[in-house]
Amino acid sequence: MDNQEVLADMPSNYEELRSSANRNANWRERLSAVEELGKWKNQKSIDILKHRLNTDAVHQVREAAYRSLLALGEDVQMPEEHKGELMKDLTKVMVRIKKSLPRDHTFEDFKEKLKKMRIDIYDTYEGAKGEEFDQWLEQKWTSLSKR
Repeated sequence: MDNQEVLADMPSNYEELRSSANRNANWRERLSAVEELGKWKNQKSIDILKHRLNTDAVHQVREAAYRSLLALGEDVQMPEEHKGELMKDLTKVMVRIKKSLPRDHTFEDFKEKLKKMRIDIYDTYEGAKGEEFDQWLEQKWTSLSKR
């Protein structure tokens, strides 16, 4: 973004970008929208970027919003990385999913059902954990109480 021109108008696809920036079940789409909105210096884009900076559970999205806001001349600080659980009642949801599966289900069965039932959780943690996601998820799955 350093070599790109900052534009003052509104992007023609602003509504689409606004929707994408707020799509909870797709951190990559939020990241892409944040990067595109960072090219447009107007109050609506800045407001969305500040919201992503302060509320997004995925650190990569928050970091992109931070860099974009700095490039637009905003006085912002990067919030600290989230500690602990990123989503409310994570363990409770995972226990329900595990209990809904047959007793002899595999980790892959659990992972697929989580993805189908709670894409918001799956996507948020996939973005937050990066390459360590599968290892983290399998560890959570293993630690859940047995039926």
